[in-house]
Amino acid sequence: MKKGWCLPEGPSAEFVAAMEDVLEVYHRPYDVARPVVCMDECSKQLIGEVRAPWPPKPGQVAKEDSEYERRGTANVFMAVEPLAGQRTTQVTERRTRIDWACFVQMLLMTVYPLAEKVVLVMDNLNTHGIASLYEAFAPDVARALAARLEIHYTPKHGSWLNMAETELSVLSRQCMDRRIDDRDLMAREIAAWQANRNANHSRISWQFTTADARIKLKRLYPSFGA
Repeated sequence: MKKGWCLPEGPSAEFVAAMEDVLEVYHRPYDVARPVVCMDECSKQLIGEVRAPWPPKPGQVAKEDSEYERRGTANVFMAVEPLAGQRTTQVTERRTRIDWACFVQMLLMTVYPLAEKVVLVMDNLNTHGIASLYEAFAPDVARALAARLEIHYTPKHGSWLNMAETELSVLSRQCMDRRIDDRDLMAREIAAWQANRNANHSRISWQFTTADARIKLKRLYPSFGA
């Protein structure tokens, strides 16, 4: 998983401007026409067993050999709508501009077909932009998709502001904390996790506000002389 809990060493107008923009988005009231959706992705190593694991016995857990076989990697896209308790995942071979664009198209056309705009919060990775839509689709399709997006970027060193990163951590603990050797198997396991979590309507209540930031992260704000 990505490490996103570091902060700038000193005052950074760039950081606090992006942070306050995201915090404002998180405290908007629920709007079905403009759902707030956080998006992130992570890579997972596919690991195969060299020898079959020993099954559990009474009073003993299952055991696996320390040797293993690397079988490539898989990428997991995660989108979470905090106020609705809705998660959407997709497992891909890679995470290129094309992969990101196709995931966004799926969100807009399948998950949120009736939304006027999807308010998308994500980090400023070079694949996360409107240009990627134009690499993946014809200009008219790319423009139509872009018109339904309102994008807000978390600041550099501020991925902790992205609620999708938190969900990826939950997914990692609950579903991917073991050896998985096949991308299709991973996709099935993650789909089952997603269905269960969505069925429980596990909403995220974001408590950190701009007022909190101006107090607790005061050192990151530029100061002004009298």
